Amino acid sequence: MSSPADHHPEALLARWWQDYTNTGGPDDNDRLSADERLAITAPFGQSWPGRAPTPTLVDEADAMAEQYARAFLAQHPHARLGLVAAPRGADALAITGWAGPLNYDNDTAKFSAVVRDWEDRFGARLVGVGFDTLHLSIAAPPNRLEDALVIAAEHFACCPDNIWQGDHPHLAAYAEHLIELNCWDFWWD
Repeated sequence: MSSPADHHPEALLARWWQDYTNTGGPDDNDRLSADERLAITAPFGQSWPGRAPTPTLVDEADAMAEQYARAFLAQHPHARLGLVAAPRGADALAITGWAGPLNYDNDTAKFSAVVRDWEDRFGARLVGVGFDTLHLSIAAPPNRLEDALVIAAEHFACCPDNIWQGDHPHLAAYAEHLIELNCWDFWWD
């Protein structure tokens, strides 16, 4: 595994976007037609829209993380506390060797690099991980659909299963879900 510092988050997201909008996945098991893939990623289609602009932090990031951690524990009473010696929360993913997105990429440091970027831009804090899940608190959620659409594109690039297999069948529906949402949850199949 590499180091999160070895990767540029926007380049990773752009490459993943191209991979998933062109083929439907790393092994193309989903067998989506080109038209189906374009409908899912509308209004962007195969064109990477770039990263969302950095908003002004709405809440203090650590306070929001504490609030979300309490809510997370209420919903997951059997969750266990894990402490990792890491310079920042995102790095804990690579340091522990977490393998959540294994079906997409074996190098968790790439995902750590993206989460680092979200820490800096959105006040994201790592609150929980599971076998194939990632849970982040967000201090600066989008409050406009235009911004939420670009964030939805980032989420799709990082974790296409959130949309391919989630409750929101396309980017626009997923983006509406993200407005003012102070937690982002990811699931890889």
